[in-house]
Amino acid sequence: MKIAVLIKQTPDTAELPKISAADASGGQVQATMVINPWDEFAAEEAIDLCDRFDGDSVAISFGPADAADALKHALAMGVNEAVLIENDADSSDSGDDWTTAALLAAAIKAQGEVDIVLTGKQSVDGNSGSVFVGVARKLGHPLLVNVLKITDVADGVITVQRGIDGGEETVSAPLPVVISVAKEINDPRYPSFMGIRKANREQIPTLSPSELGVDMNSAQTAWTNIRKPAERHTEVKIIEGASVPEKAAKLAEALIAEKVI
Repeated sequence: MKIAVLIKQTPDTAELPKISAADASGGQVQATMVINPWDEFAAEEAIDLCDRFDGDSVAISFGPADAADALKHALAMGVNEAVLIENDADSSDSGDDWTTAALLAAAIKAQGEVDIVLTGKQSVDGNSGSVFVGVARKLGHPLLVNVLKITDVADGVITVQRGIDGGEETVSAPLPVVISVAKEINDPRYPSFMGIRKANREQIPTLSPSELGVDMNSAQTAWTNIRKPAERHTEVKIIEGASVPEKAAKLAEALIAEKVI
C-alpha cells in the first residue's frame, strides 16, 4: 500500500512575527516557518497506517526551496520519502488553490499507484480548507473529510469514522481515496534526535510545474466584474399600544399587510 501525505510550510503561530528595520525598500515582516500544524496529524496517520498495513509513505509539498524543511520534519517523524514541487525559475507566481491542487495531484500521480492521500483539515495561513477538495477532484478519487479514525483497510475498501454535526458516522469508500483528517485522529509524535539527523542528511528530490505539465501562468482564478450589492433601505416602525395583547395584534396586522405571514 502506498500513502501520500500533503505537507505545507507555514508561519509558526507560537511566536510573533518580527519586522526588520526599514531600508530603501521598506521594512519586511519575518516569521519562523514550520510544518503546518494540521499536517502533522496527517503525517502521523500515514506512519501509523504504514505500520498497520505494511505500506510506504511519501510526503509532498509545493513551495519555495526552503519548504524542504517542512518535508524534513515529516521525514524525521518517520515518513519514508519526500518530494518538493518548486516553482520554475521564470515563474514568480505561486498560483491559487486550484493551481496548487493541480500541482499536488500531478505529483501524486508521478509516484505511481497511490492508494491513500492524507491531508490536514486546513493550513494556518490561508485557512481555506479547499486544496484537498481540488486534489480529490483532479485525481477523480472519493473524498472523506473530518476523519476521526481509520478503522480498516481491506479488499480495496477503506472504512473510517468521521465527525458530523451532532455525532459520528462510519463510512466506507473504495480505494484510492483522499482523506482530510481531524486533530482527534491521533497525537503527532516528536521527531527523535536520530530521526532529525537522518532527515537533515536527506537530499529531497524536486519537481517543477513544467515537469508536471501545469502552466502556472494560465491556470489562475480571475476575479472580474465584481459588483457591490445594491444598497438596501429599511424603515423601523414602532408598534404602539396600551397593552401587550394590543401591540401583538397590531404587529400581526402589519406583518399580514406586508405579506410576511
